[in-house]
Amino acid sequence: MIALPLPEVSALCPGQLDARQSATEVTGVQVDSRRVVDGDLFVAIGRGSDFRSDALAHGAAATLLPDDPFASLTALARAVRARSSARVVAITGSYGKTTTKDILAAIAGMQRRTVAAERSFNNEIGVPLTLCRLEHDTEICIVELAMRGFGQIAELSALAQPQIGVVVAVGPVHLEKVGTLEGVARAKGELVAALPAGGTAIVPAGFAVDRNDLEVVRVGEDLRVESFDPPVLRTTLGELEVNFTARHLATNALCALAAARALGLELPSRLEVEFVDWRNQELELPDGGLLINDAWNANPISMRAALEHLRDRAHGRRTIAVLGEMAELGGYSDEGHEEVARAVREVGVDVLIAVGTRAKAYGGQWVATREQALELLRNALRPGDCVLLKGARVLELEHLAEALVPVGA
Repeated sequence: MIALPLPEVSALCPGQLDARQSATEVTGVQVDSRRVVDGDLFVAIGRGSDFRSDALAHGAAATLLPDDPFASLTALARAVRARSSARVVAITGSYGKTTTKDILAAIAGMQRRTVAAERSFNNEIGVPLTLCRLEHDTEICIVELAMRGFGQIAELSALAQPQIGVVVAVGPVHLEKVGTLEGVARAKGELVAALPAGGTAIVPAGFAVDRNDLEVVRVGEDLRVESFDPPVLRTTLGELEVNFTARHLATNALCALAAARALGLELPSRLEVEFVDWRNQELELPDGGLLINDAWNANPISMRAALEHLRDRAHGRRTIAVLGEMAELGGYSDEGHEEVARAVREVGVDVLIAVGTRAKAYGGQWVATREQALELLRNALRPGDCVLLKGARVLELEHLAEALVPVGA
């Protein structure tokens, strides 16, 4: 992190600041004491106040018990961002933003000094933590912006000050906060509105952009995926080999390629991407089986894409889908769950285990809890089976993967 003097930290962040006797500045910001290294500022959020001594033991230059944690993180990030000349890419979307971020980070990291959001650091905590990793020599910063209602993306964009904005997709997510798909598009449009004159907006075909001072790139219209026969992805920007097989990631890759072009990067002929856990993660099961752990979250569109990917990866082998209910659909919930039921019928799976009250609509074998789903899955599993795990974040279906494929196995 670009170092901040302790007097400036104190002025920016009202609260209790306790520094080491010899400390004069902070060179990093953490909210998890286990991640603290020498020179960091540990910002205590919630129960973090109980771990200030642990942070000092790990080498923290100072600990902060802020009056307003979010305001303090924002102030620190704004101070660091103001000292940085890095070009910032902000990525949002109803789905696909994290994988798009991972793909773009893989491209940028090979060519420029790059900072990219970790995991899904995309909210009022995660975005400041990403910006607080900027160094004087950072050339590219890639942030991910979440949306839980109107105004959030605008606030995060004002903090990150991106020159390039990517809207990966607009779909039926967070409808309980914004009401309709039009509301989702309006909320995502806050990123485009925040771009400076001369910036670049990369958006889906048909996405409304009411500005004439931006370069607007429409994915699916100006740029297209021509074919994807894994591992070869062919687009109107060129052809490259990739290390993923899920066809629904092709559009995410094209968004990342468009952003890379806007950054002036060379487009690679081969791309190795390390995706965040629980997104299109493929694990070998004993006796020749395959587990697709896509348990991070779900919506009707991503559910269908995951089912199609399961079918493609099975190559005729027996398929088992463990599908959880979906959250944050508002008044679209009943219709959304019926859409998944329709996808199950049309794509076809050999064994369906539905988890959660609203997942009853899917059909198959229904259970209320993750633990019951694991019992059914263990009983159903045969050598060579291909298994998909996908559902709402609250269900934490990734624990089924951990039970079937222990860490280190």
